[in-house]
Amino acid sequence: MSNFIELGKKIYNLNNPREAHRFAVFVARCCLHPQRMSRLEKFFEQSELLSKVAEGYPFVYEQATRSFFYHRSKFEERAKLIEDNMQFLSARFNEDFMLKLYGDKKIELWRMPLDETLGEMNLVLCAESGQRKEGLAAVMFNLPDEVPVYQILFWIARDELINRDGQWAMWIGAMQGPNVDDAKDLVKRITKRCHAYRTKNLILFAAQAVARSFGVKKIFAVTNEGYYANNHVRVDRKLKTSFGDFWAEAGGVATSDARFFELPLIESRKSVEEIPSHKRAQYRRRFALLDELDLSVETTLRGFKNAACDF
Repeated sequence: MSNFIELGKKIYNLNNPREAHRFAVFVARCCLHPQRMSRLEKFFEQSELLSKVAEGYPFVYEQATRSFFYHRSKFEERAKLIEDNMQFLSARFNEDFMLKLYGDKKIELWRMPLDETLGEMNLVLCAESGQRKEGLAAVMFNLPDEVPVYQILFWIARDELINRDGQWAMWIGAMQGPNVDDAKDLVKRITKRCHAYRTKNLILFAAQAVARSFGVKKIFAVTNEGYYANNHVRVDRKLKTSFGDFWAEAGGVATSDARFFELPLIESRKSVEEIPSHKRAQYRRRFALLDELDLSVETTLRGFKNAACDF
């Protein structure tokens, strides 16, 4: 139990009554699953790098004990996906990447000028404590001063829930839009800058680009039924976004598990013949912008690749 108490002290501020309550719940749940928690500890103790990751991002222990990631997730599933995520990333990327990502630093993947008022919008890969309910990392668009615009939260794990074929997949736990007073106007202005390409499609495209650069074989995304907060949401409260409808629009298909859609790794594009002649110039500019984003993501992540890893 002493180890669980020390772990809890790294995660929670005991001077805050709410945090102190969560600390007590955390220790109690660890005591209910002592063997699995010990295995999780040993996983992070197996190498100096993973020990540093857990030191910088101790929430990996809390995430196993709480109903996070997706609806009706089980303790063993959460612990396993945490291990999968860290195993996958540490095998493919160098120490600099891991310690930046899980050391509360943002890895910039792309940058785009918007207008004189908004300045620039950048795309980052990050792992922040406030995002830990829906994933182990995030692809996020930010305005200056780190004002978030859109983000997709995800983790990397083997496919052991849907097809059970053990292939590596990106699992999207949530997609979130801007939480500012002028959100609609902001999205409208960004959409115009992106040649009428919707901002939520842009963040999904960015997540797909990251998935391809990571080398995963599939992408799965939670539906409204699979959203983690269904563990707590009242029956009369609805989510603002219909995840399933958007995933279907983006080419996704329902799976045998109603909690998840499977999404394509590559967004399909209209051929020249399918585009009205008066919109072809707009589409060319849009596709050029997306190709620029895609190349920037690939180039940046390749720069963090482990020398011995070929992907």
